[in-house]
Amino acid sequence: MTKAEFVEKLFTKANLASKSQAETVLESTIEALTEALMDGESVVFTGFGSFKVVERAARKGRNPRTGEEIEIAATKVVKFTPGKTLKEVVK
Repeated sequence: MTKAEFVEKLFTKANLASKSQAETVLESTIEALTEALMDGESVVFTGFGSFKVVERAARKGRNPRTGEEIEIAATKVVKFTPGKTLKEVVK
């Protein structure tokens, strides 16, 4: 599903006045989620799932082309864990 398709579905399901209003709601939601994660907070939507920032330790890897060992730097990544309700619906 593309962003435009999601906005269309949000517009229909939420019975909003216009598609631009639906797009504003989506953009605001994404912005709020991003800001919370940047501040190190986890975001939980009960039944849907949770987003949190986790740290990956530095590790060694291999260049698949040359076989040369390389150092992969430590980094932070966003992890999504699906909730119970979402897991059951997707099965």
